[in-house]
Amino acid sequence: MARVLISVKVFPSDIDVDLETLKDKIKSSLPEYASVYGFREEPIAFGLNALIAHIVLPEDKAGGIEEVESSLKKIEEISQFETQGITRI
Repeated sequence: MARVLISVKVFPSDIDVDLETLKDKIKSSLPEYASVYGFREEPIAFGLNALIAHIVLPEDKAGGIEEVESSLKKIEEISQFETQGITRI
């Protein structure tokens, strides 16, 4: 079965947000069928970094992307996020 890789740019709500803790919260908030492939940090400005989260989910899961986005919205340490890409792997 094919899988889908979603790349999401996550902006922390504050410069003091610990990115390692934020990574753990993202991992634990995802639906059971989704998993984190990896993270990358991207400098924004003045010491603020964004996280690029690469999330994998099954291709045949209807509404999977919306559920992932909904789970990210519930994390207080995230001010906003944007989906940068979706690709089949």
